[in-house]
Amino acid sequence: MFDAMLDVLSEEASRPSARVLRIAAEGDRFCVGRERSAATPAATRREIARLIALKRAVRESPLVAVAEVQGDALGFGFGLAICCDFVVVSERARLGFPEMLFGLPPMAIMAYLGEYALPRHAFPLVLLGEPISAERALAIGLVNDVTAPDELAPRVDALVAKLLALDADAMRNCKEFFRLAQAGSFETNARVALDALVVASLAMRAKATSP
Repeated sequence: MFDAMLDVLSEEASRPSARVLRIAAEGDRFCVGRERSAATPAATRREIARLIALKRAVRESPLVAVAEVQGDALGFGFGLAICCDFVVVSERARLGFPEMLFGLPPMAIMAYLGEYALPRHAFPLVLLGEPISAERALAIGLVNDVTAPDELAPRVDALVAKLLALDADAMRNCKEFFRLAQAGSFETNARVALDALVVASLAMRAKATSP
């Protein structure tokens, strides 16, 4: 599954054709962790590198990613959802990072968790390993929306419709610049924005005047 998802995301990164990535699951749970099969240091490194590569691919993809979380999301499952641009969660879902309960600090999660939640909220979440409610996750900035279970799919349908109503190129450019701006200074971002806005403005004018 990891390899298949990476192949699709790599293809879209090199030759964009779709516009929205919708990540959903079947059954009562979204994802409560990943399977661990590696037994040697080299195999363990490959296994962990692949899960980090998948999260990087979702974050950097030109697709706007939407996680539709219908049930519990723990460990890797919650981490993957957070990597998405929009996270819509059923109010019945439990969310968290239980790795420390098994003696494993969730380093891959901590690499980016602070971008979404303040340290005062993020550190207890990874240190104690206790699950939180969807409403709590919303309050600390880890999800975008919480809804009743039977309203989840329609809510995501409506969100996807809004996204698809946007100009495709503008939407991709918006995601790319927003992501890059998080790591840049104001001066750097402003210089990049000037050049990008000139190109985007001319393209918008060309579309408006084309027959």
